[in-house]
Amino acid sequence: MTDDAPAVELADVDALTETPHAEVFETRNPRTVRLALDEGEAVPAHQHPDSMVVLYVRSGALELTLGDDTHHLESGDAVRFDGAQDVSPRAASDAEALAVFAPKP
Repeated sequence: MTDDAPAVELADVDALTETPHAEVFETRNPRTVRLALDEGEAVPAHQHPDSMVVLYVRSGALELTLGDDTHHLESGDAVRFDGAQDVSPRAASDAEALAVFAPKP
């Protein structure tokens, strides 16, 4: 934690309205993003090479493509993966998830 980072930072995730991505906290280490996608909406394949990623599905269902594999995730599911591979989430139904990007050691 840096000297200017608050010891505690609270956020009302339900109050975030930016779509598809909303930064949850002002402090971005680790970066935490609320992802909201309408059914059928997808984020193009991309990478987060410097991060380990945890994705927690708060509501709905996502088809998460990691590299050549696709995983079906439903509300309450969590997945952890290396961001150095291609990742592309697609909403199988209206979905909301939290993604935490932790710096690799």
